Amino acid sequence: MEPRRRDSRTDRLSPTPLPDTATGRALVIEPVLRGSRGAARAAAGERTPAAKLDEAVGLARAIDLDVAQSGIVQLNALRPATYLGKGKVDEIAGLVKTHEAGIVVMDSALSPVQQRNLEKAWNTKVIDRTALILEIFGRRARTREGALQVEHAHLTYQKSRLVRSWTHLERQRGGFGFLGGPGETQLEADRRMIEERLAKIEGELGRVKRTRALHRESRRRVPYPIVALVGYTNAGKSTLFNRMTKASVLSADTLFATLDPTLRAVDLPHGARVIVSDTVGFISDLPTMLVAAFRATLEEVIEADVILHVRDVSHEDAEAQLHDVEKVLQQLGIDPQDGAAGKRAIIEVWNKIDRLDHAERDRLHNIAERRAAATRPIPVSAATGEGMDALAATIEAHLAAGRVLIELELDPADGAGMSWLHRHTEVIRKDLNETTGRIAMTVRADPDRAAAVRARAANGEWRVASRG
Repeated sequence: MEPRRRDSRTDRLSPTPLPDTATGRALVIEPVLRGSRGAARAAAGERTPAAKLDEAVGLARAIDLDVAQSGIVQLNALRPATYLGKGKVDEIAGLVKTHEAGIVVMDSALSPVQQRNLEKAWNTKVIDRTALILEIFGRRARTREGALQVEHAHLTYQKSRLVRSWTHLERQRGGFGFLGGPGETQLEADRRMIEERLAKIEGELGRVKRTRALHRESRRRVPYPIVALVGYTNAGKSTLFNRMTKASVLSADTLFATLDPTLRAVDLPHGARVIVSDTVGFISDLPTMLVAAFRATLEEVIEADVILHVRDVSHEDAEAQLHDVEKVLQQLGIDPQDGAAGKRAIIEVWNKIDRLDHAERDRLHNIAERRAAATRPIPVSAATGEGMDALAATIEAHLAAGRVLIELELDPADGAGMSWLHRHTEVIRKDLNETTGRIAMTVRADPDRAAAVRARAANGEWRVASRG
């Protein structure tokens, strides 16, 4: 097994012992196929094996595993029985014994048979990438909704692994009657129990989904656009969220620090109020059952007026992470090219520029300036606040696109009318017209709200001076 190279930016191979919360010593294995497949991955711009291993170690650290050793295993072909070749299986068995490891993390998708055979060969617990991510999500869920979503994903994963996974599941329970029938097997009983629990969870999640729909409907009655943050895990979404909203959502230099969604109202510089939504981070090879389970939460992204795609431009695999996020957005029915086509505002936020030297920062700024206005990224540092004014101005510009400007005159005594306009439109200007003695207001609204403004002005109390 090739030794893992040290990451100069974050020393995850430090020999400093972990706190007492560590759950055990672990080995992390990154299997890599030799030959054309690996070359095809490199040509497609995907991350390097070393970077994938670094991420896998970070995932293991996220559940307090003490990573005793990690490394890359080169494979000529995948073995149906053990995934790895016999020589590598024996080599890793020796490492497990040497390090007294209680768990081996395989950064790949293992079949139930492969998992069982590896556990027998190494005499220790073996988990794959999907199980590791599910474990992290299970620990990070804080709300009832989050716990239900994670449990649903976990049971879906377990259900798929009951088939011929363990021999004891083939035993039969006794039936009823004098002689006793063959009864149902343990496998059938476990599958039935999982299906019953899944049905119950789906019912509860359905109620959550209806509640969220009601909340979205109430927000539609008040014209607050939704700005949703998406991005790769640890890209700095929560730090940016805190910077924009002056909130105190947990932000840490760890994978999946934020799991449960958070929404806050924010007033932009020119007076427009928006709802900013922080969502769960994405990751490469995100289990499909997690995407399905968190769909109710991620509907905030689907319904968003503006999507901020937060990217860590200081990361060596920033481009690969971009493609991974776009894949998840496509699973949600969002075309990443919507921003370029003008169908939906998708703004790339190039975060963590404070970690770059001056030359690299200048290069990124020049690249951003050469992009078309509709797809121009905004370089920022959520940690220091650099570039936040430009980001707020860009959000306002995207929200203003397609909205109608209307100039009105109201009677000064019409407090109810002015209050309605403040609640249902974006008030750009409000002055006293000394010639007429009326209040001159310039408001901006989407086409539906603009029609409502015209309808209320039809009674003669408001005068529509001009419109955009």
